[in-house]
Amino acid sequence: MSILLLLQTRGRMTAQALADEFEISVRTLYRDIDDLSAAGVPVYGERGRAGGFQLLNGYRTRLTGLTPTEIQAMFLIGLPGPAAELGLGDAMADARLKLMAALPGEVSERAGIAGRFHLDPVAWFRNSERADTLPALARAVWSALRIRISYETWTKTVERDLEPLGLALKAGIWYLVAQARGKPRTYRVSAIGTLAVSEETFTRPEDFDLSRYWATWAKDFEARLHRGEASLKVSPEGLKRLATLTPAVDGTAARAEPLDERGWIQIDIPIESIDHAAREMLKLGAEAEILAPPELRQAMIELTARLGAIYQTASDAPD
Repeated sequence: MSILLLLQTRGRMTAQALADEFEISVRTLYRDIDDLSAAGVPVYGERGRAGGFQLLNGYRTRLTGLTPTEIQAMFLIGLPGPAAELGLGDAMADARLKLMAALPGEVSERAGIAGRFHLDPVAWFRNSERADTLPALARAVWSALRIRISYETWTKTVERDLEPLGLALKAGIWYLVAQARGKPRTYRVSAIGTLAVSEETFTRPEDFDLSRYWATWAKDFEARLHRGEASLKVSPEGLKRLATLTPAVDGTAARAEPLDERGWIQIDIPIESIDHAAREMLKLGAEAEILAPPELRQAMIELTARLGAIYQTASDAPD
């Protein structure tokens, strides 16, 4: 079947090219071609340097009911990176091949988005989740199997017996949504230490909707994460750096009036905590000044004083 679909997609191919594609011997390829012919598929071969195997003109399996725009959208749905992490890389490749092979020729050419757009949702310098964890979690989700995990919280390692309901991918980071004590909760996959998948099944809640749960949870998480606000003056360069730390900058900065001829502006941003904000504001260097709250300003004074002492001590050390 894969040979049939490949010939439908690419047209004439040599025996050696087909054998290389499927990592089989040419002898096995010839046997598979004979099986296709015996099954009634009009495949024929031509000898010579320009020869090869191909299907009789006009022989195609047509996928009806889809417009070129809808087909392009289907290609965008299939993210090869996340699919591979879930153990579905080969299945995704086969599905794309089947989709292309089933399209009429003129539609296939217009819908060739695979060679024009590539989606890579993983952030820079971020490694994939553990290769063995995600496929196992995916199996547990699909088959509604109970699992037991060890999990790294902010303060300690805990053991949890869970009923996995779904997996969500947020900015290149995988999260597990699982039921614990009758309530759905969210766990970062990279924080899972050990994972044991049992063969004991559970009954999924009929009213559970993963998309609806995730939208509500993410909104609540952001609200809980940003528990305070800071006011600061930033230079144009500081504003660029700040934009990489928090997306809340864009709309606020657009409404801010310059404070002086240098282009510095005053801006208010949400913060997680005084300690976390001080570490983040340090990335702005001398391109920003904290105005409020006083606790954050004091934290910056203490932090920069400690840094100054470290480098002063280093510069005073004898060669």
